[in-house]
Amino acid sequence: MEIMTLVVTGPVGAGKSTFIRTVSEIDVVDTDRRATDETASLKHRTTVAFDFGRLQFGRNRALHLYGTPGQSRFDFMWDILIRKAQGYVVLVAANRPNEFRYSRRILTFMQHRSRVPLIIAISHSDCEGAWTPENILVAMGYNAQKPAPPVVIVDPRNRASVAKSIVKLVQSAMQYTRSFSKAG
Repeated sequence: MEIMTLVVTGPVGAGKSTFIRTVSEIDVVDTDRRATDETASLKHRTTVAFDFGRLQFGRNRALHLYGTPGQSRFDFMWDILIRKAQGYVVLVAANRPNEFRYSRRILTFMQHRSRVPLIIAISHSDCEGAWTPENILVAMGYNAQKPAPPVVIVDPRNRASVAKSIVKLVQSAMQYTRSFSKAG
């Protein structure tokens, strides 16, 4: 069985757990607990270790999807999960500009631990106060000197939208693997 491991990361409330639940073909394994800190103002329950979902492709291929907790106090889980990943999604809520710097911090954390392909998936783009993808990328430090990774708009509640994001990430991972094997 060929298994590709993908990580879904981002701030609290960006849609990580929903993203995985929407596309998983198994009941998602989660570690959600009652939120007791400032997270409680966004939602009642939050991930404290990881979410796990699976998506089967044919008889011999599967994607294992791991969602990270959004709080930095659980960054040890970010570290554990990213080290086994072949790619990752950074979910950014377009309507929460006060979290863009934190999204950038998560992204930097992941990039320092792994050089696997990534995409930025922008959620909540249909909400009031949502920023454009271009402005979000600038806020996250991307510019002409530092080009951004692939970007997609995603609705974590919509299976087709999530699948499109995963396809984009898998394509990036496959291109990366081909480039890496040619260089080696």
